[in-house]
Amino acid sequence: MHTAALLSLATSVPPHTFLQKDVLAAAWDIFGSRFPDYERFASIFHNTGIVKRHGVKPFDWYLQPRGWPERTEAFFEGAEALFVDVAGKALADAGLMATDVDTVVTVCSTGIATPSLDARVARRMGFRSDISRVPVFGLGCAGGASGLSIASRLAQARPGTNVLLVTIELCSLALRLDELTKANIIATSLFGDGAAAIVLRAGDGGATRIEHTGEHLWPDTLDVMGWSVDPLGFGVILRRTVPEFVTERLKPALTKILARMQLSIAEIDKFICHPGGAKVINAIESALALDQGTLEHERQVIADYGNMSAPTVLFILERARAKGLPARSLLTALGPGFTASCVSLRHAA
Repeated sequence: MHTAALLSLATSVPPHTFLQKDVLAAAWDIFGSRFPDYERFASIFHNTGIVKRHGVKPFDWYLQPRGWPERTEAFFEGAEALFVDVAGKALADAGLMATDVDTVVTVCSTGIATPSLDARVARRMGFRSDISRVPVFGLGCAGGASGLSIASRLAQARPGTNVLLVTIELCSLALRLDELTKANIIATSLFGDGAAAIVLRAGDGGATRIEHTGEHLWPDTLDVMGWSVDPLGFGVILRRTVPEFVTERLKPALTKILARMQLSIAEIDKFICHPGGAKVINAIESALALDQGTLEHERQVIADYGNMSAPTVLFILERARAKGLPARSLLTALGPGFTASCVSLRHAA
């Protein structure tokens, strides 16, 4: 069967930039007097490895209480703008028009839209009326890798057609001023907004091809990561220490996934990993016995953009492609479920 080739990859962030030191100062004002022993938790901001992040709203917007209507309005406005921008760049890089797109896969877990985002921007983009739309919700941080897996299989199923993958996450809109929990403090210290888009086609062209895809769902792990929902919006769930989970369980899961691909860890020339934060990056290097500092692109992206959930691993792939991919790379991401999602990339120099 024809494997899907990666024709282009583009990324985009919203216009507002937040320095981590300013977010920390604001968090002190918001939580410091109301959260017992907040000083101990405030050190989390220094340990993330983040220098700056981006948001769809100006900084002061996040300092006022917001409910579902305001968050949803901000989501529609910000997500639609990012979709048009990042999809337009990816299509231009592939030498295509919006009318050339046969299937669009849209991955997003930080807002709810019915009709879905792809329908909301269809006229502005110029999509054909017979385009196949595949909106995907709930994958969280694994969405970049899982979305690429889904899009590649759709491209492979119909060789010669163009599949557009768009991942958008506006994590900043889930910032909560009312939740005095460690999970909310961690989320405030980590998450930013961003989008990435990829054009795929099976049957011709492209130096980088999707070789294999795979996932591993750990049983009894619903409490590791996810959303709670209440009248004010989403609230983050982080009830286990993700770095410890990665250290203990990542390598056995990847070994099983690779075995189904008839590969081994030793045959992977480069790992491209979703970075939950600095400690998660260290845990991945430890779990996979990589030299400290191997995941340089992961550290650079987390420093420049924070954790953008699903698009983040595609930002890292963009940097890895620019530097030059080896013969075989493994794209990996962890997300709610708790799930490991992997995509094996084969590159011809």
